[in-house]
Amino acid sequence: MDQTEESHAEIYSPNHRSQTEDIDLKCTSYKYFVCNKPFSSKSDLSRQLPVLSNETFLKCSVCNKSFSHQSSLNSHLLVHSNEKHFKCSVCNKSFSQKSNLNTHLLVHSNEKHFKCSVCNKSFSQKSTLNAHLHVHSNEKHFKCSVCNKSFSRKPILNTHLLVHSNEKHFKCSVCNKSFSLKFNLNRHLLVHSNEKHFKCSFCNKSFSQKSYLNTHLLVHSNEKHFKCSVCNKSFSLKANLNKHLLVHSNEKHFKCSICNKSFSWKANLNRHLLVHSNEKHFKCSVCNKSFSWKANLNRHLLVHSNEKHLKCSV
Repeated sequence: MDQTEESHAEIYSPNHRSQTEDIDLKCTSYKYFVCNKPFSSKSDLSRQLPVLSNETFLKCSVCNKSFSHQSSLNSHLLVHSNEKHFKCSVCNKSFSQKSNLNTHLLVHSNEKHFKCSVCNKSFSQKSTLNAHLHVHSNEKHFKCSVCNKSFSRKPILNTHLLVHSNEKHFKCSVCNKSFSLKFNLNRHLLVHSNEKHFKCSFCNKSFSQKSYLNTHLLVHSNEKHFKCSVCNKSFSLKANLNKHLLVHSNEKHFKCSICNKSFSWKANLNRHLLVHSNEKHFKCSVCNKSFSWKANLNRHLLVHSNEKHLKCSV
């Protein structure tokens, strides 16, 4: 028995001779046991095996995924293994399959053959292009089971789910603050860095994160979409509205640890704490008198000024 016949011996077998066999076929018939399709010879059956490979019968014992060839199953099993023998020579990232390494290598290449037909953005991998195309689509099939927020891609949903988890595996080495996403940690690390690459085109103020710049730009805009439901005062930032709402509330969560005076805003508490401190950073340029608050310095400067804003009504 040759190698092909031996490797497939278990998937075909001669039929028992029937009374009509000499009349109908006059030869032995071989059947593929998966689909029972008859073949006149073993060689015909062997040639047809790749065609019949869609009839899967080799199943992964871990995830029950089926395969038509033993080699495909063997390759797949590496996914469930920690063995990663194929290492990228550029970044040392390892892979369990050579095909995955080859796909990864495109990341380090400038070749981007897959172009988006909507925005002309190019990608090195077709799978990345396909994932990108969801950006231009309103279809969001992946819904969060916790908050019902929907996403166009499953990886984005998986990332989002970490928000609802208490697991924070990414810790800042500077201040020990922890994050559920590595992306958020990387963004946070910019706080400890002097690098501020995002500059405001109006006032040249710089920011470490683009999101901070975008928020700041609203200061230069007349758009104020956030309106107070109590007094109708409008704000450009939701954070400012939330802070303002405390004015209409009796809640004062920020208490001075020295005199127990309470404040609705933390900023006001911080400013108050200067009263109990000997630190006076605001010095008058005329008489060198120092003040703990800039507002007090500005008021004091009127003493040295010819401006007399308080006029006698008589």
